[in-house]
This record gives sequence, C-alpha cells and structure tokens, in this order.
Amino acid sequence: MEIHSTTILAFHHRGVLVFAGDGQVTVNNSIMKRGANKIRRLQDGAVLAGFAGSAADSFTLFERFEGKLKEFSGQLARSAVELAKEWRTDRYLRRLEAMMVVGDRDSLYILSGMGDVLQPDDGVAAIGSGGNFALSAARALLRHAGSHLSPREIAEGAMTIAAEICPFTNSNLTIEELSRE
Repeated sequence: MEIHSTTILAFHHRGVLVFAGDGQVTVNNSIMKRGANKIRRLQDGAVLAGFAGSAADSFTLFERFEGKLKEFSGQLARSAVELAKEWRTDRYLRRLEAMMVVGDRDSLYILSGMGDVLQPDDGVAAIGSGGNFALSAARALLRHAGSHLSPREIAEGAMTIAAEICPFTNSNLTIEELSRE
C-alpha cells in the first residue's frame, strides 16, 4: 500500500517567496485525505519546505532538514547539500520515497534521494505528480500576467490548473509566503 502526497509549487516573485501545496493524499488510486498540509515553516519562519511523496517518509525528511538548518546556523544551501548527501548515503534514508522543495527569501532548491540539489534557473520549482502541470502554468502566468497578478494569485491559478489536469492533485490549497521586507 502506497500513501502519497503530491504537488508543491514554489517561486519568487516581486520579492516574495511563495509555496503552494494541494491537500490531497492518496492510497494507491483512492483519495484518503483532501486537506493535508504539505508545507512547513522552519528556522523560526525564515525557511519554507514542502514535500511530495510518501507521507511518513516526508515527515522524516522535514525533521532531518530542520536538524541540518540548526547544525549550519540557518544556511539554506549548506543545509540542503548536507541533507542530500546524507539522504543518498544513509541506508535508511535512501529508501525514502519523497522529494522536497526548500526556500528562503533569496534561494530555492529541489532535493531528492539521488543526491540532487537543484536550483531552478528561473526561480520556479514544482514537485509531485501534478508538479509539471503546476510548473508550466506558473511559468506562463509569471511571463504573461505577472505584472497584473500578485504572487498569491499566480500560485492559486497555477495550482488550480494543475488540479484540473492531474487526478492526484486537488484544489484545496495551502499557501505560505515569505517577504523580503
């Protein structure tokens, strides 16, 4: 039995970091929960982290990442790299089935169990089964309507489009924002 939580979108726009996550949790092909929160504020609210994948595994990763943030005094890049190294080499962790997106006011990274620490070129990242849909919609909205829409409106619009396409993504959204101000 596979329990999965899917679809996180994250991006910087107008000095704001936005994370949006859908609320759906599935077991195999059945919806088990519609209102899950897949986004956490860490480091006294200075860092946002979101997950997609196996729910229990993701909680383990949140705890490990928070530990790395404390160990490296809130340095996001260093914490991300160290978690990815540990995730890839630790016998227990490398069996985890999840991905993470982490960000602060300045940076954004996608982390995986393969040791990947990816910083998107355009500052837009998405993970999970609806991730590519949300990513495409967010890029289009940012390019063509970004001057007219707030960061929150772009996140809501992109995630709504993803939910219309992906059967494992719903439109019960959690949105968190960090401002540079």
